[in-house]
Amino acid sequence: MSQRPDIAITCGEPAGIGPEIAIRAAWELRGEVNGILIGDAALLSLLAREIDPAIRLLAISTQALRNSGLPRPGPEQLVVIDCPLAEPAVPGKLDSRNGRAVLQTLDVAIRSALGAVFQAVVTAPLQKSTINDAGVPFTGHTEYFAEKTGTPQVVMMLAGGSPMLRVALATTHLPLKDVSAAITADSLVRTIDIIHADLQRKFGIAAPRILVTGLNPHAGENGYLGREEIEVIEPVLQDARTRGIDARGPYPADTLFQPKYLENADCVLAMYHDQGLPVLKHASFGRGVNITLGLPIIRTSVDHGTALDLAAAGLGHADHGSMIEAIRIAARMAQASAASTSS
Repeated sequence: MSQRPDIAITCGEPAGIGPEIAIRAAWELRGEVNGILIGDAALLSLLAREIDPAIRLLAISTQALRNSGLPRPGPEQLVVIDCPLAEPAVPGKLDSRNGRAVLQTLDVAIRSALGAVFQAVVTAPLQKSTINDAGVPFTGHTEYFAEKTGTPQVVMMLAGGSPMLRVALATTHLPLKDVSAAITADSLVRTIDIIHADLQRKFGIAAPRILVTGLNPHAGENGYLGREEIEVIEPVLQDARTRGIDARGPYPADTLFQPKYLENADCVLAMYHDQGLPVLKHASFGRGVNITLGLPIIRTSVDHGTALDLAAAGLGHADHGSMIEAIRIAARMAQASAASTSS
């Protein structure tokens, strides 16, 4: 991929920090990527003038995008695909009347990425309650992308830190009491297959090495502290290795996250949310990136929320570091994916 990749950036909840961090990151990285903002053009124009008077926005409608494709911006321009809000956004104040407009930004991004208009999609944080209160059932970005792309199973992976640490999850947002039942052989096989395939295709890693944690303390202590390792995890890993996937474990989670183990690992697969993500978030210092594996398109996101309080405090309080990293990782994934497709 010789030219700058076209990357869609959905601006998220209009009352939160999403629009600000999207503008700042797209502007800062304009020499590396062509970041196309998707959101309310009037709101983004107002914010852009306050952030930097040099920023010029080139707004187009969704109809113009369908009819004519993406325009080529000038050196001091950012393209905005206009998804008008029903009501003007007030920083820090949620308004369910704008929920459907927020959802439209995702629809435009997904549809256009599937049509190869964009090489990747980066999402700013949104407020799930705003969409649900608008009368549209919505559980989150990840589930919505999976539904709209017809993907039966996806895997949540976070990346960050230096050197880069990648942590994928066998289960995501479940009560701890439900985790054990959710870790089945079938689900774990699919999860490992997805991780392996996307590390190859979207990260350009020819022979990925995946380290897998146990579920229980000390990885079950030979069955004395739980039998999930013996009955589920170990057989799945043995099967994966017979199929040519380098998946090793299960390792005790309290010792796995050490440099001597991680230096040759491409990804750690943790069994549940709070087993793997605290380590990643500590290592990334607020610049972690959420990546959805298994989709037919590339999707990354910041690893923080809408921060309504920071938005209410005015411009300049939000850190756009995670958005910068999300865009850069998406661009590298797009490059690797293009190379994989052409080879």
